[in-house]
Amino acid sequence: MRSFTLHVLFVCTGNICRSPTAERLAAACSARLEIPDFVASSAGTRAVIGHPIHPEAALVLERLEGDASNFAARQLTAKIASSADLVLTMTRAHREAVLELAPRLLRRTFTLTEAARLVSECNAQTVEDLSACRPQLGAHEAPDISDPIGQDAEVFSVVGSQIAKLLPPILELCRRSSVPAA
Repeated sequence: MRSFTLHVLFVCTGNICRSPTAERLAAACSARLEIPDFVASSAGTRAVIGHPIHPEAALVLERLEGDASNFAARQLTAKIASSADLVLTMTRAHREAVLELAPRLLRRTFTLTEAARLVSECNAQTVEDLSACRPQLGAHEAPDISDPIGQDAEVFSVVGSQIAKLLPPILELCRRSSVPAA
């Protein structure tokens, strides 16, 4: 078991919509759940470096009780990916991009949907269990989270709600994973 910081990295394309929404919602929820030493961050495979969260994503995030302030998009690098205990991507293509940069991260890189389902349906109890449980899900059973860029406000709202619904089982897994061994 862990007795150190648990770092979860969320990855999307531009790092201005989906991954910062997941990052900031995870941070808010982990604070409410009092998960010790939990850190959420995000990066993009083709980041709009230095940009704030997209205005529509920020509105959705704030309606979901997340904080959109003081955010700056950053480019995914092997170093950023390797610093995370768990890497959660918005699509299978993002997962592949992470693994191209850092192939050794296979056992700790999942799509957000895949990780949520591994906890909810396959009974993964800790971060370490996710990889062992992965064969129980077929690739087609973990749909991607669509990119809302260029879409209307309703699409941003749907994407934000989808992310918000996927986070609770993952955060519960993180809470269990961060409890020190007795």
